[in-house]
Amino acid sequence: MAASSGNHGIAVAYSSRLLGKQCTVVVPEAAVKEKVDVIQEYGAEVVKFGKYHSDREEKAREIATETGATFVPPFNDHDIIAGQGTCGLEIAQQLDDFDSVIVPVGGGGLISGISIAIKSLRPSARVYGVEPAGAAKMQASLSAGRIVAVKEPKSIADGLIPASVGELTLEACQKNVEGMFSVTDDEILAAMKLLMQEAHIFPEPSGSAPLAVLSKPEESSRLGDRVVLLISGGNVSLSLLNRLLS
Repeated sequence: MAASSGNHGIAVAYSSRLLGKQCTVVVPEAAVKEKVDVIQEYGAEVVKFGKYHSDREEKAREIATETGATFVPPFNDHDIIAGQGTCGLEIAQQLDDFDSVIVPVGGGGLISGISIAIKSLRPSARVYGVEPAGAAKMQASLSAGRIVAVKEPKSIADGLIPASVGELTLEACQKNVEGMFSVTDDEILAAMKLLMQEAHIFPEPSGSAPLAVLSKPEESSRLGDRVVLLISGGNVSLSLLNRLLS
């Protein structure tokens, strides 16, 4: 059982198929069609419910209780954070020298795992997060020293708009992350288009957010010369892609 805007659900559906397990994923009512299609192609049942992450997680836990299924959290879980941290291990293993890493932040699982790995293996490197301006919940939580929920989070980056982060992810970021950036939807779309034109990568908006930070010289000056961007997520809506290219 999973609750997801799409990518986490795809991973759980894929893993379930490998293990021969039944899988159900609760997605938002307005979920990206291409993400839903992939979840179903892996054999999982899709339930569309609500608008926000809290809505679908509550629904998923309710179904899990009724059916006896195991709920797989999307970010606030030790095993999930450890699994996502393998990306940080790969960065440290593949690059001998880098100054900083920029990671997109939804619920905070990815940046938690990556920052723990990076700080363990390359303690001099700096780790930063980036959020949509309309869903800057980690920045608010770090500033307040406690979990702060954003009322009605919104962004074209559907993978980065949970209303709040988790206890585990906030703690990891307090210990290992140097700071947070926020970017607008226009800046995300500009970065998305640049990645397609210059790098021949077709990212979804959530994965484009780190590059958007580099378009702001006044903020990117503290990143150093060698910057690693986590372009995480390639399940882009074809309707959005068509609108962007035209």
